[in-house]
Amino acid sequence: MRSGFEIIGWREWLELPTLNVPAIKAKIDTGARTSAIHAFFTERFNRDGEKMVRFGIHPLQRNSRFEIICEAPIVDERVVTDSGGHSELRYVIQVEVSFKNIRWPIEATLTNRDNMKFRMLLGRTALAGRFLVDSEASFCGGRELGRIYKKRKV
Repeated sequence: MRSGFEIIGWREWLELPTLNVPAIKAKIDTGARTSAIHAFFTERFNRDGEKMVRFGIHPLQRNSRFEIICEAPIVDERVVTDSGGHSELRYVIQVEVSFKNIRWPIEATLTNRDNMKFRMLLGRTALAGRFLVDSEASFCGGRELGRIYKKRKV
């Protein structure tokens, strides 16, 4: 193993502290350059001359009753082509990710992932220089974050 790299599994529970999202299950996707976060709605607005986006996240798979409303500055707007070849113009935000007490900023696009298995994709740009992906491992950071919602009875 190369020293200085943390092992991450093909799926993990992550925290998004800057969005006040205590836990979201993510697919670690080295085939995707850019990370993507589920947003079931997006609403662009200005705050003191800064372009912002307000959006809603359903952080749990198969649960649309529980939602978290977030706001973030818009970093960019990009056309992203998904694995099925469909192109979509998406807002890009910068968000802090936390995994195993490691916190780092990433860029992520916002898109509706209601029909997808994971509410977030962590792409290879977010992984570079920090992690080695173990494609046979899951939840190397533990499952504790996923239990947060059970304690809240969501």
